Amino acid sequence: MTAAIPKAELHVHLEGTASPDLVRRLADRHGRTLPADLFDGSGAFHWRDFLHFLEVYDLASSVIRTSEDYRDVTYDYLSRCAAENVVYVELMSSPDHALAAGMSYQGHLDGIAQGIEDARAAFGIEGFIVVTCVRHFGVERAHAVADAVLRHPHPLVVGFGMGGDEAGYRPGQFAGVFAKLHEAGLKCTVHAGEFDGPEAIREALETLPVERLGHGVRAIEDAGLVAELAAREIVLELCPTSNIATGLYADYGAHPWPALKAAGCRVTLSSDDPPYFDTSVGAEYDHAARHFGLDRDELRDITRVSIEAGFAPAATRQAILARAGF
Repeated sequence: MTAAIPKAELHVHLEGTASPDLVRRLADRHGRTLPADLFDGSGAFHWRDFLHFLEVYDLASSVIRTSEDYRDVTYDYLSRCAAENVVYVELMSSPDHALAAGMSYQGHLDGIAQGIEDARAAFGIEGFIVVTCVRHFGVERAHAVADAVLRHPHPLVVGFGMGGDEAGYRPGQFAGVFAKLHEAGLKCTVHAGEFDGPEAIREALETLPVERLGHGVRAIEDAGLVAELAAREIVLELCPTSNIATGLYADYGAHPWPALKAAGCRVTLSSDDPPYFDTSVGAEYDHAARHFGLDRDELRDITRVSIEAGFAPAATRQAILARAGF
């Protein structure tokens, strides 16, 4: 339906892009046996609820163990994106997952960078890295991730973010982590307003130097907050299918994407963890056309907003916009 429209993605977890087939291949590469119940009868990832999803995600991610693995995961995902006419992707990497597999920060970064460069050479797609910490691993661990970023600067690392358990760990606890990366020139985003309410978004805006919010959908519960997001032009990295799959909303008709856009918010479309939610960037654009009533020009505008809000250097973003016909 939307195949000819150039697309962009700002919110996707790299480890969460690995397909079941690739996870099996990586397990075979390292002689690891995966539990039979990791997959359902059709071969897709099997999970029951959000907490079980996190367990399945961590288990599947544990087979990504070397720089070569990270290269292959990155290249595989960007190749699938390129096939859907995606021109720009920001991949959220997780040094904590790499560490759990025995990898150094530099080792995981080298693999991701190689995958991005190989995909650019093969398909012309542009990829960049947003390094993330995990809030429920604590502030000390978040500082360790931030310090690794500062010790190993790389032109493809353009941003910093944070995911994990919103309810148990407040944004303000991590203000020092974000401050030193922002001072070093990295742009920042943070997961907020997904499984916690509008108060989490307000605290993030008050304590962290963020230009974008991962999800942020629960801002819709506070009209004043929505107005503030619109006025400040805070970009929302919205992932409708993810929110439905995890039970945050019943269906597309209940999702606040159209209401947030109508209120003047800068909204985008992303897949989050695509194989777990049976989606892709292209599918998100298709869903927006079918369920939110977006026409070709409105969908193109989503892409333009996404690229403009990207963390890549301004000259790079302008070149991508021009190549995509904006």
